[in-house]
Amino acid sequence: MKSIISLVVLASVSLAQNSIIGLPTAGYMITKGGNVTVQVQRPNSLTGSTEIAVIIGVSSCASTPCQPAGEVMGTILYQGPFDPQYHESDQPPYQNFTVTLPNLIAAGDAQINVAHAALVGAGPFPYLETLNRTVVVV
Repeated sequence: MKSIISLVVLASVSLAQNSIIGLPTAGYMITKGGNVTVQVQRPNSLTGSTEIAVIIGVSSCASTPCQPAGEVMGTILYQGPFDPQYHESDQPPYQNFTVTLPNLIAAGDAQINVAHAALVGAGPFPYLETLNRTVVVV
């Protein structure tokens, strides 16, 4: 019984740490060789955490189905610190990253991939999540 309770608590702590891709929105059109703003939001939770980093990549889905971000990050556009801050009172803390889309990416569907790493809880324990957002390359 104790192990079930521990598992439920651990799962709820993990879910409370989730990040969100705020920008670009799904289906947003981005231009080869152009800049795009990727906004990574990190809503507050009751569990303490220390941000480690984010990695942002892009992968083409023009001729094949998009792969999960946990399997393929694609071309890495950013890797480094993540320090989400409050900017507007009606938004969770976030950080914007302006990245340049490669010229060689195929036109059509593509996927912005984000990997987020943090240390969570009093222990703390390592936490890694992957996110994706489908966009259109023109």
